[in-house]
Amino acid sequence: METLEIMRMPSPYRGDFIIRGYHFGPREKSIAIVGSLRGDEVQQLYVASQIVKNLRIMEADGNLSPEHGILVIPTANPFSLNVMKRFWTMDNTDINRMFPGYGDGETTQRIAEAIFDAVRDYHWGVQLASYYMNGNFVPHVRIMHTGYEDTSHADAFGLPYVLLYEPRPYDTTVLNYNWQVFGTSAYSVYCGSTDIIHHDMAKLTWQSVLRFTNSIGATHAKVGPAYRSETFDESRLLTVKSAEAGILYLHCSVGQSVRRGDCLAQILDPLNGETLQRIEAPTDASVFFAHTKPLVYQDSRLFQLLS
Repeated sequence: METLEIMRMPSPYRGDFIIRGYHFGPREKSIAIVGSLRGDEVQQLYVASQIVKNLRIMEADGNLSPEHGILVIPTANPFSLNVMKRFWTMDNTDINRMFPGYGDGETTQRIAEAIFDAVRDYHWGVQLASYYMNGNFVPHVRIMHTGYEDTSHADAFGLPYVLLYEPRPYDTTVLNYNWQVFGTSAYSVYCGSTDIIHHDMAKLTWQSVLRFTNSIGATHAKVGPAYRSETFDESRLLTVKSAEAGILYLHCSVGQSVRRGDCLAQILDPLNGETLQRIEAPTDASVFFAHTKPLVYQDSRLFQLLS
């Protein structure tokens, strides 16, 4: 393993801002894995650290290919992680909305350029991503329709689902989109949670990434059983919203099968505990996403159901 310094930036108030990467194998640019780009992506950071740990074990056991180079960048945002702030601490900008970056621009643009310069020429790219909504997902692979997407290897992760979706205008500045435009076969892997470590989901995720590196011949080690992935379009997801504001009391969890009329959650009056709303499943489905913050606003997205 070789430790690389992807970027160093002096700080007037604390130690230097440093982005580190860990490179395994030869200089052949086979696969790059990027962990947390945001300061609340603790699950993503943990998964990346476990990938590094397991690659080191594989390296010691002789289970890395001499023909494939692997780069892991656990985090691009250590300053924000220190204070658990989702976006850049100084100006609240999002690094994952700054790609491919600009070396003479704002701080987050320069960070994005340093990251992209390090990973842009790899054949395969994996980002450990998070969603803009607060909550938990079933771990899955997400692929953006760019015209350059490669869906043929997505089931090699062995995760329950592969989700295909159309990019929004703001998606043109994210890492996954720019990876694809510049010729990398890119996948976003969603780790189940974001600001808390969910060990079972984390293990499922880091094993899926190592299963993928096995499939392309970069590693040779057993990593546990795989799911038979179901591929679906984002349009199949049914969103369930709140009609009231209050305390969210969940009655289900992600991955759970529910039937029409089942109680998914209650919204309680925060002062007297009375039920303001009983949220029922509108159809037979599987819970793909569940909101987890204890307080919710009216018209909040609480669930995404896959029917």
